[in-house]
Amino acid sequence: MCGIVAYLGADNARSILIDGLKRLEYRGYDSAGMATIDAAGRLSVVRCKGKIASLECLLAEGEARGSIGIAHTRWATHGKPSDENAHPHRSGPFVLVHNGIIENYAQLKAMLLEEGYGFLSETDTEVVVKLLEREYRRCKDFRQAFEETLVQLRGSYSLVVMNEQTPDLLLAAKQESPLIMGIADSALFLASDVPAILPYTRRVVYLEDGDLVELSRGGYRIKAIGGSPRVVQEQYVDWNPVMAEKAGYKHFMLKEIHEQPRAIIDTFRSVVDINREQLAFGELRLPKEQLGAIKKVFLIACGTSYYACMVGKHLLEGLCRVPVEVDLGSEFRYRSPIIDKNSLLIVVSQSGETADTRAALKEGLDRGATCRAIVNVVGSSLARMADGVIYTHAGPEIGVASTKAFTTQVEALFLLALYWADSVGRLSGQEKSRLIQELVELPGKIEQVLSKSEAILALAQRFMHATNFLYLGRGILFPIALEGALKLKEISYIHAEGYAAGEMKHGPIALIDEKMPVVVLAKRGTLYDKVLSNVEEVKARGGKVIALVEDQYDQKIGSEDSQILIPSVSNWLAAPLYVVPLQLLAYHVAVLRGTDVDQPRNLAKSVTVE
Repeated sequence: MCGIVAYLGADNARSILIDGLKRLEYRGYDSAGMATIDAAGRLSVVRCKGKIASLECLLAEGEARGSIGIAHTRWATHGKPSDENAHPHRSGPFVLVHNGIIENYAQLKAMLLEEGYGFLSETDTEVVVKLLEREYRRCKDFRQAFEETLVQLRGSYSLVVMNEQTPDLLLAAKQESPLIMGIADSALFLASDVPAILPYTRRVVYLEDGDLVELSRGGYRIKAIGGSPRVVQEQYVDWNPVMAEKAGYKHFMLKEIHEQPRAIIDTFRSVVDINREQLAFGELRLPKEQLGAIKKVFLIACGTSYYACMVGKHLLEGLCRVPVEVDLGSEFRYRSPIIDKNSLLIVVSQSGETADTRAALKEGLDRGATCRAIVNVVGSSLARMADGVIYTHAGPEIGVASTKAFTTQVEALFLLALYWADSVGRLSGQEKSRLIQELVELPGKIEQVLSKSEAILALAQRFMHATNFLYLGRGILFPIALEGALKLKEISYIHAEGYAAGEMKHGPIALIDEKMPVVVLAKRGTLYDKVLSNVEEVKARGGKVIALVEDQYDQKIGSEDSQILIPSVSNWLAAPLYVVPLQLLAYHVAVLRGTDVDQPRNLAKSVTVE
């Protein structure tokens, strides 16, 4: 949930840490703080409630010099947003930042209180730094004290700690919470996510659970907690720093909406040989002969990725004729799922670090299922845990409300379904060629929808003051109705519900009146007349219809200014096309209402704690 960045090098740490925090602010923005040690060995700690801009103001007023430091931006878990609960936390010579949840903090705190330690905050993190001071008093060795502290912790954590008495050393540890190390010619970095260090290096090490890391002027060392040194492999991140900047757009979300055509192209180029019309997944490790043995598929994710999985169910069942269950990561392992060696479990996550999804993947692995991951971040936890992976090549997504990550997840599931159907002989050569050609044409069709932004803005201006929205879709577009409603509520704070259109008469029709905008996904085809029937029921009760209509306006729906035309596309590729205008509608409504589009209240980009 929170964002950590640490630096050890030759340059001024303050500017590098602030820059890194800004690139991690999507992970949390309730409070922020920084600690540095200067050349004279003096420790400076500055922290405050609010966003990183507030921290910058405080730093401008005082001193925070040195070439070693740690910094943190917080999403509150234990304790309300406040100056006292902001990280870093200090005890004696130690200062520490933390991402995660210490599950046994209450017992540890009770022990420390009994021994006379005092506390200034409500956080579980302060318990860790107090415990570290306690262990140090006993053994007088920084490294040993840190390791003995770690073995007493239960829960999830990424921890980075400095010691005022050893000003050229950083210690860190990881357990079920993301942490990477960056390596440059004259500097070392630690961070919760890659964008924090992109301007400085693209050489990274993805740390494993149970790693204890030591950074010094002489280099780095990684060992298992309580164990031996570990040999690690450096990886090269092919994202460039510009990809994590706004590039002239007002918000990251708007930039990322407009990046979707490029993200779609990058994702299918990694799989499809257009000239030969062949599909090859380099790291999926799911050969054709293995596909025939799979009796059931489980798609597991959280939030927006869950709706991508709902689309994936339609794709895999429709094209491959294999039964598919879709589960929330937060529910899957608690219902004792029936899975075995003939089950394929696929977890889907933008960050590859989502805590509930990680737990679901572990459940699948423990039960002997074939397990794969669809993620955007190379080397992330899910990518390493699973037996194979499909990368979505969306590039860094900074806006908290997911856009291009969602469309590329849907595309990855489409590519998997296409590969599977072709492998088991359920797809003719002609149908395969047609679907590949449609995929090639999809980015251009998304560009056509993006060109309608002004018309969507006009709709946003008409309905920005509504207090409730209803989204209706059928078939493969029902999940898009859910996703459209989620986008609106996430960033505009308007209550919105997505419903299967055929269920409207089973409850939500009671809500419809002249104040209720109803967004209808009206793709032509076998269900089109049924959708028109739903539209008539909405109009009969005074509801205001906003319709996404394929190809041409339909007088039965209403006036042309209430309809957005969507290019013709097959059902299999409708989802990534129809979601784009809903993203734009949510964006424009939120901007008009003056909310923080990129950093909506109470939300964080990556949910790395349960």
